[in-house]
Amino acid sequence: MKQKALAIIELLKLQYPDALCALQYDRDYELMIAVRLSAQCTDARVNLVTPALFAAYPTLEAMANADISDVEKYIHSCGFYRQKAKDIVLACQMLIDKYDSKVPDTMDALLKLPGVGRKTANLLLGDIYAVPGSVVCDTHCIRICGKLGLSQGKEPEKVEMQLRAILPPEESSDFCHRIVLFGRDICTARNPKCDACPLSHLCSHITNQ
Repeated sequence: MKQKALAIIELLKLQYPDALCALQYDRDYELMIAVRLSAQCTDARVNLVTPALFAAYPTLEAMANADISDVEKYIHSCGFYRQKAKDIVLACQMLIDKYDSKVPDTMDALLKLPGVGRKTANLLLGDIYAVPGSVVCDTHCIRICGKLGLSQGKEPEKVEMQLRAILPPEESSDFCHRIVLFGRDICTARNPKCDACPLSHLCSHITNQ
């Protein structure tokens, strides 16, 4: 399984040399906010919303002192805007009060922030701090890794642990970014382009048919 994972990694590198996060941000805490907004929402939509949000609240302190109802107006189109606005403001307050105005660099500390689960924490650890073994189990990752035969089940934490066991730690964060690109480009949920897929010979979904 580790050899299969390595082969998939190399092919994805050829297909997507730049393994970049699709969310746009300038400061570390802005990535935290953008990831929270991305829950049940597309990255493209988040990228349309955040410029005005970050312009209205240009510093961490400004965001922490924001009126939650005002933040709701900026992020309304992202869905679940009331809970997201509350989480964003409270998380920014916690960064200032408990973490010296910095996004923390450990899983345990990140999980204490309002609205931050393991998916968000892993993304922040991988993108901000380049922590090896950061596996971001979003819907693309769970769906595609299941089809490829790299994981089983749909519970994010269980899939994360399965992938941690087979992915080289130094490759895991970039692998997850490439899987997202692959899921949008080729292995789409509704109409996957299996005939044009560079991973078709390694895909359990195809080889088991």
